[in-house]
Amino acid sequence: MQERVTLPHAQINSDLLVTVLRTPMWYWIALGVLGALTLVGLGVFGVVMATGMGLTGLGRAVVWAVFISDFVYWVGIAHAGVMISALLRLSKAEWRRPITRAAEVVTVFALIWAALHPVIHAGRPWRVFYWVFPYDFPRGIWPDPRSPLVWDPAAITTYLTGTFLFVIVALVPDMAVIRDRTNGIKHQVYSFLAMGWRGTPRQWKLQVMAGFLLSALLLPVFVSVRSIIAWDFSVSIGVNGWHTTVMAPYFLMGAVHSGVAAVTIMMILMRRLFRWEAYIRIEHIENLAKLMIALGTGWLYFFLLEFGFSLYSLESADLALREMLVSTWPWNLLFYIMLIGVYFFPVPLWLFRSVRRSPMWMVITCLAVNVGMWIERFLVIVPSLARKQPLTFNWGTYHPTIYEITILIGGGAAVLFMLMLFAKLAPMIPIFDMKEGQVLSDNVQVGRKSVPALRVEE
Repeated sequence: MQERVTLPHAQINSDLLVTVLRTPMWYWIALGVLGALTLVGLGVFGVVMATGMGLTGLGRAVVWAVFISDFVYWVGIAHAGVMISALLRLSKAEWRRPITRAAEVVTVFALIWAALHPVIHAGRPWRVFYWVFPYDFPRGIWPDPRSPLVWDPAAITTYLTGTFLFVIVALVPDMAVIRDRTNGIKHQVYSFLAMGWRGTPRQWKLQVMAGFLLSALLLPVFVSVRSIIAWDFSVSIGVNGWHTTVMAPYFLMGAVHSGVAAVTIMMILMRRLFRWEAYIRIEHIENLAKLMIALGTGWLYFFLLEFGFSLYSLESADLALREMLVSTWPWNLLFYIMLIGVYFFPVPLWLFRSVRRSPMWMVITCLAVNVGMWIERFLVIVPSLARKQPLTFNWGTYHPTIYEITILIGGGAAVLFMLMLFAKLAPMIPIFDMKEGQVLSDNVQVGRKSVPALRVEE
């Protein structure tokens, strides 16, 4: 059912530029709090870098823990941008229009933070250059090109570059709108960002064509990036629970599920804070919930496959690992929280229309999905690595320290900080997209009948 409210173009400009042209007091307060948390996280990382990784809970067996869990999680969050923008753009789904900009921007900033995790995990940032670039030629020390750890920088850089171009192409018409409403230095800056945009038919044609081409090009990158992250684990044949061929689609479904949930939370908050009820309508939230029902069910299917492979192989080490996850404290608590949070709590609720159309319930269920997906990444990494050592009394000795937790909180605050800065510089809902959707849905008079100007699929 269409719930669109027809608005004049002048009102669309005024409403969607409210974040750029006017700044409420709560914005500066929130920006200050997020900036302070970011600086605290940066300071703690400086302490860890100066003192050593001994301040963290990493040890002889568990060499990957919350830093890599968070890395995998944020790369997953970044997949929502391409999933929503590219796929829905190619399928010409009209309800995508107010969502695409936020999803794309989340992708960019989530990838930036994710790319910093290997630097933090190295403990000595300069060592990352030794990993990325071969340097010791006389001794023949080269990175192993067969290792997915070498593929990660190329994959993430390609994905980040493509998404950045995606955002820039969609931003150009909106930069021209802001250019025409500012003066002084702001006018000069936005004139540069608008790149000579005048809204001519040729420019619109090239802009639409570029959007579709980037959508088609980014979809294979979107799949390959998540597959490479999964292969970081699945090619490690010496770790119990990792060496399985279903890792790539399993990680991909979980990534998109958590990413769409994060974008849904962001859209509901934007709707509330900026009074954008006429743009981010309940039907958009409901459609995202329907999408997450399919994504969550797909994740459950691949989870059962991944879990069942260990049972089918009848390898004693894998069976013992699964038994530990299901029945041994505290892993079993995390395991059941993960299952309930990712699927068995939100998905049955989303089957009810009243829940799908309730912003409060959608925030609660989407938060549950993201908490559950982070725990799922943790359970993939830590228990398997702990069991690499034969000393069973050391299997549960890893615990995240306050240093690790503070760095992760600071990084999450940094992502929100960058999102709020972007909202001050550019509209979080694409102005030209909203105008285009309204024009395409307008009625025209044909004889005595009023008919849609263009058939639009809601």
